Amino acid sequence: MEIKDLSKYSNAEKILLAEQLWDSVAKSEIELSCEIEMELDHRLQLLEEGKTTLYSLDEVKSHINKIRK
Repeated sequence: MEIKDLSKYSNAEKILLAEQLWDSVAKSEIELSCEIEMELDHRLQLLEEGKTTLYSLDEVKSHINKIRK
């Protein structure tokens, strides 16, 4: 597969291309190991039970900036 020069496209066009690529990958085609599937199920259960902390994008950015210093 050859990737053409994408610099001639606008950011909006690149985002549309990325969305089309992502949508073309069927979820059923993604193979997960048993361990990964169990971990994702566990995390989903914690989320549904309200036993996990959610962070806003601004909070995540702030945390990343602090640890980079």
